[in-house]
Amino acid sequence: MGESDKPLLRYSTSEMAKDAIEIFDHLCWTGKRELHVIGPSMGGMIAQELGLLIPERIASLTLLSTAARIVNTEGFIENLRNRINLFIPKPVDQQLAVAKRNLFSQEWLEAADVEGAWPTNGDRFAAQEITKRRNTTGFTRKGFILQAIAAGWHHKSPDQLMTLADKVGRDRIQVMHGGRDRMVSAPHGDVLVRELGGGGQSQDQDQDQDQGRGQDQIRYVRFENCGHVLPWEKREEFTRLLEDFIDDVEELNRKEAVAGSASARASAPATAETVGETAGQTAGQNSAL
Repeated sequence: MGESDKPLLRYSTSEMAKDAIEIFDHLCWTGKRELHVIGPSMGGMIAQELGLLIPERIASLTLLSTAARIVNTEGFIENLRNRINLFIPKPVDQQLAVAKRNLFSQEWLEAADVEGAWPTNGDRFAAQEITKRRNTTGFTRKGFILQAIAAGWHHKSPDQLMTLADKVGRDRIQVMHGGRDRMVSAPHGDVLVRELGGGGQSQDQDQDQDQGRGQDQIRYVRFENCGHVLPWEKREEFTRLLEDFIDDVEELNRKEAVAGSASARASAPATAETVGETAGQTAGQNSAL
């Protein structure tokens, strides 16, 4: 997606992670515990690869609406239908209807547009999608299919996830998922947390009930009434949780006297933070993955 070249070859989340590391290196974002990585959807798969490739450079790792591997949680027929629908050409209104259903809760789609420019949130999303699809060089069918295949082939074993968590640190990892996510269903979040060694306990943000998180444990936040795109559906809550998490990690850096952290280098011009644009947008997050 975007303006990058789209050669006809097998794409993989590991190669995309290496692309991101080349960007970090070019920007001199190479310090210890310097990167705050937020990976949504396939960006979360790329973020897992980063956690295995450069764990010592990661200050915090937020895995958002993502999976260690895609498994069938809906039954064979429903799963097959959903996957086929991604690739069958259809009129744009049908494409938008499918994308809306997979990405968002119905309540959010029907609510008034948060920016006020469109009647509903669903109308805003439709306008954005139509605009994107008019960009025939940035959004190509070939690029979308190859990207979807890369997400489908992504596979991290329990042993790999345990290694990732051991090296990055469980108190530096946060997982968020929507209970009504139809693109990457909610059980994927449960599996991800469990195999990272986090115990699978969650904070139901919609009910404001904290089920507990011990010291040195992964943060797991479930928005039970939300779909796939949490930063849109829960803009303020998502931002607050993310800021709180990063603040906590920077405090952890101070306690550990990490030389490469923003807090330990107050005179440095800026800390190296990736907030979706690096790990997530490299993955083409705005596409219907």
